[in-house]
Amino acid sequence: MEWLMAQPVWLQALFATLFTYAMTAFGASFVFFSRRIRPPVLILMQGGAAGIMIAASFFSLLAPAAERLEGAGAMSALVLGCGFAAGGAFILAAELLLRRLRGFSDGKKRSGALTFFAMTLHNIPEGFSVGVAFGSLAAGDAAGWVAAALLALGIGIQNFPEGLCVSVPMRRQGYSAGKAFFYGQLSGCVEIAAGVLGALAVGAISALLPWALAFSAGAMIAVSCAELIPACCNEGKMLAAGGIVFGFTLMMVLDVVAKFFV
Repeated sequence: MEWLMAQPVWLQALFATLFTYAMTAFGASFVFFSRRIRPPVLILMQGGAAGIMIAASFFSLLAPAAERLEGAGAMSALVLGCGFAAGGAFILAAELLLRRLRGFSDGKKRSGALTFFAMTLHNIPEGFSVGVAFGSLAAGDAAGWVAAALLALGIGIQNFPEGLCVSVPMRRQGYSAGKAFFYGQLSGCVEIAAGVLGALAVGAISALLPWALAFSAGAMIAVSCAELIPACCNEGKMLAAGGIVFGFTLMMVLDVVAKFFV
């Protein structure tokens, strides 16, 4: 631990976000077992992915953004509202663009691409958060270092089901297991770059975080409501509802538990 604390903050952020990425990849790897899972269980899992995304949009994105804007008055409502609306609009614009591209004329593939975009967007501010936490450390601040490391641990715990959110729905939408895993783990790669950037440019990134968090929340809600929920409800409304409730509960509990580490 002393060796790691002695390293430059950007290197500490790199190690931390490599861990959070690995947890995303670990979750995505479960797609290789999806062929052995019965269809009702897959419906539950896809509903769970929607529930996880909805819960993450609030507990992991909007709530932290609101905390960072505490004391900003009316500006906080403006940032949250505009950021959230912009994220939803981005997904709608992406949907219209993908409809025009030949490779995404299939609705299922288009849905998978949108889920990937939304989860990738969600991981960018998470990576920034870890980078900012390490970049803000004063030399020799052991207590602050432990808090930053535990923040990375909490985000890593959350990332495990998030890897499933991308890979399992894509598998059900016709992608091969290898491609579904590739895109699932790829959605977590952005956390590494965002973490290093956050540590190097802590002041500017910290100011932009509330906007990025709200934007990502809007994108995730739009994908969940427009793509994931309708897809699983069409195949079994009650099973889908059970999966959504389970996924939301799981993500909420993980987020609350993770806060005990910070």
